[in-house]
Amino acid sequence: MTSRRLASFCAAISILTLPLVALTAQPAASADTALGERVLKLTRGTKWEPVTAIKIPFKTFHPQGMIKIGDDFFVSSVDIQTPTTRYTEMKDGYDRDTGKGQGHLFKIGPDGKLLGDLILGEGTVYHPGGMDYDGEFLWVPVAEYRPNSQAIIYKVDPKTMKALEVFRFKDHIGGIVHNAENKSLHGVSWGSRRFYAWPIGADGKVTNADAKPEELRVMNPAQYIDYQDCHSLAGQRMLCSGLNAYKASADGPVFRLGGFEVVDLKDNRPVWQVPIELWSPSGLPMTQNPFFVESTATGLRAYFMPDDDDSTLFVYDAAIK
Repeated sequence: MTSRRLASFCAAISILTLPLVALTAQPAASADTALGERVLKLTRGTKWEPVTAIKIPFKTFHPQGMIKIGDDFFVSSVDIQTPTTRYTEMKDGYDRDTGKGQGHLFKIGPDGKLLGDLILGEGTVYHPGGMDYDGEFLWVPVAEYRPNSQAIIYKVDPKTMKALEVFRFKDHIGGIVHNAENKSLHGVSWGSRRFYAWPIGADGKVTNADAKPEELRVMNPAQYIDYQDCHSLAGQRMLCSGLNAYKASADGPVFRLGGFEVVDLKDNRPVWQVPIELWSPSGLPMTQNPFFVESTATGLRAYFMPDDDDSTLFVYDAAIK
């Protein structure tokens, strides 16, 4: 760890016990538009300043998606009870078995304490993914923990923590966003290699839920990171966070690089790509698991939860002119 990164973490850890009540960012006017505009001003040289780091006092398992509503956080997570096992050869189109687990949607207060725990999924479908919020409902996909599988898409009332199944789809959907501007849902597959779009009809139902995946999928032209979590932006775009692992040589150490990517939902092409050079004390990129970004009076505030089980919520600010 470089001295600069170590200093940043020490500054953050020194205020571990501070809740976010007094530190919650004050949204700027026209926050949705401001967010989209400011994200496009992020560069490799943007300086991220640590604000606080909140220790989560319960076992978080493997966090996947995160949304902040008011002062509370909603985090989807998968409890892997029996890891998947790879086959020696493909079986029925799968490269591994289903494993066993349980899906969770946690409601977490600004001090990190657990306020609610909703179990999502059924049977072999237990892996919640990245999620979105439309101002009324949380949209959460839950899939089998293997590629080319199946998923259930839920919408959840964050006030009551009650879930309603919206539709099922024959592929692993690892993240979903709600495009309010053209009334549609957009999903990413395992590793975010495929994009899907599902229009929502006047009756509130998805119009093409029964379509074959190969008829709807569009391949992702961006390859350098796999998306872990995505959220809608104004202008029919989405902001995704993710990472990939690289080696400097065949026998060299693994280097994990994280980044943000803005994708235009009209043509599924990247609009802006920027690395996020932040790492947790464990060495994982901040974009390893879920994230959330909001506007502040002076720029952007980002929330990260990169570590499994024994998690910390890291908060950073970036000044954007």
